[in-house]
Amino acid sequence: MPAAAEWRSNWTLVLAASIGFSFFSVMLSTTGLFMEPVTREFGWSRTLFSSGVSIATITTAILSPFFGILVDRYGTRRLVLPGVLMTIAAMSAFGFTDGTAWQWMALWFVFGAISVSIKSTAWTAAVLGVFTGSRGLALGLTMAGTALSQVLVPPLGNWLIESFGWRAAYVWLGLGWGGITFLLCLFFFFDIHDIASAERAKAAATPGSEAPPPGVELPGLTVREAARDWALWRVGISNFVVMVLTMGLTMHLIPILTDAGVSRTNAALLSSLGGIAGIVGKLITGVLLDRYRPNWIGGLTLGAAAITFALLMEGIRSPALIVFALIVNGYAAGTKTQITGFLTASYGGMKSFGVVYGVMAALMALASGMGPLLAGRVYDVFGGYQPFLVAGAIGCTLGGLLIVSLPAYPKWDKAA
Repeated sequence: MPAAAEWRSNWTLVLAASIGFSFFSVMLSTTGLFMEPVTREFGWSRTLFSSGVSIATITTAILSPFFGILVDRYGTRRLVLPGVLMTIAAMSAFGFTDGTAWQWMALWFVFGAISVSIKSTAWTAAVLGVFTGSRGLALGLTMAGTALSQVLVPPLGNWLIESFGWRAAYVWLGLGWGGITFLLCLFFFFDIHDIASAERAKAAATPGSEAPPPGVELPGLTVREAARDWALWRVGISNFVVMVLTMGLTMHLIPILTDAGVSRTNAALLSSLGGIAGIVGKLITGVLLDRYRPNWIGGLTLGAAAITFALLMEGIRSPALIVFALIVNGYAAGTKTQITGFLTASYGGMKSFGVVYGVMAALMALASGMGPLLAGRVYDVFGGYQPFLVAGAIGCTLGGLLIVSLPAYPKWDKAA
């Protein structure tokens, strides 16, 4: 199907997927905002606070491959709709915590187990299964949901916390953002499995027409073949390294900025600036992925995140450089999931995409859990974030080079 026809038929799918992915990102986008008021009220260390995110992401990492199996077998719609409702409840529950460490960890464990249903696997699989001619741009717009939450959530969350308290802020963010997400998914979120089912039903209702065969046959590697593919391994390793570092930066960005002398209100606004740059980055990256070698585009984009770490270091940073660093970070950081999804589909095909990308998502979730914990531990041990920023500059550079060195990917449309 030509790209223009793809968009005419499926633009509502991209809209629902983008808002859905933004809902998953709400909790991560507000972690830095909630860190100060929660730790102050309960007397917690930043390591303890950050451990909740780590527990959730590790739980998601464990469950992601199994969720991928369900995606390949049943499609995404039947998993996403109940997942959104359960995530609303899990997010709202944070407003009722009593300050005990075990309850905090339990809430994050439940959130991690439930939110795997609205993580990147579902949205990516749905969009990549439908789009082919404009796959990069469609995926870029889907992934722009995370940047949208980064733009809107920090000032919105800061206003809710200051106006109603951090407990009410958790509830309102869950009910408001989650309610919009559910309605969009209910009316517009239909993947390739749903489209095939509708075509079979239409054919069955038309006298004399031949019904399409049951199931959806997609080209690509089997799970066993993908496990032996070195290109996919390199994609996973690079993404893991970069994700550990950039997620640690994201979760501790507001404390890093306030330690550098930026006011809390300005820090929230600067986070939104990075979100705007993230939207631009996803769109530009999506167009470039459709036109040029994805490994070069992906590697250079991920490697650019090293600039952010370098410019935030003591002795280098200045007000102007901090603003520039956050623009670069917003542009590059939000493309990790987009690039990983595109490269996974390119090197592995769509035959077992749910399982293969589920493993990639597991690595991303594990890295997302380790990053904030690592950054928090560095702060508690060294009294600042400088060693973490140095490691980030080096690690992101190496991760980008690993992607640049990938070989050309198979042409699955011809192989099919």
